[in-house]
Amino acid sequence: MKVLVVDIGGTTVKMLATGQVEPHRFRSGPKMTPEEMASQVKALAAPWKYDVVSIGYPGLVLEERIAAEPRNLGPGWIGFDFEAAFKCPVKLLNDAAMQALGSYESGTMLFLGLGTGLGSALVVAGHLVPMELGHLSYKNKTVEYYLGDKGLKRLGREEWQRQVELAVARLIDALHPDDVVIGGGNAKNLKRLPPGCREGRNANAFLGGFRLWVP
Repeated sequence: MKVLVVDIGGTTVKMLATGQVEPHRFRSGPKMTPEEMASQVKALAAPWKYDVVSIGYPGLVLEERIAAEPRNLGPGWIGFDFEAAFKCPVKLLNDAAMQALGSYESGTMLFLGLGTGLGSALVVAGHLVPMELGHLSYKNKTVEYYLGDKGLKRLGREEWQRQVELAVARLIDALHPDDVVIGGGNAKNLKRLPPGCREGRNANAFLGGFRLWVP
């Protein structure tokens, strides 16, 4: 079975199919609707063969259904029929959860994606548990308020680094993971990784999309 993996971001959509080496990509942005996304993906992926599609979505997904409109894209995502658009079976997953699944090695792994907000997921003995840890209360705001992209810009890199280290230490104390992966676009802004963490790779999102279809 050949899989097409689509990783939707607030600024870029990336895709890769089974057997391909170089991803295709195009710009997304605040006006991109699901119809436009599907149309552009199908056009760019036309030379590739695929039987099923995995989609990493930048927002809340419950039971493989989009449960909230994205903050950085156009409208119309809730209720959109992706299988009709792609004319094949489709699995939907939060984008951070998809990267977490691709980053997993063994035991209990905590994934934290530093990006526009804070993506998060646990993988426990190979079983994916999507989470929304960014919404937890932290100080007088939320974890995401301090660790997200606006927090980085508001606090400056050094203070943001300190807040990342403090928050990660608290999450480790609470969840006791065997492994912690820090990914997302802003991971590159860390001068050093918090203790006990390893760096994730954005390409792991594709591996996670492929793993979604493994029995």
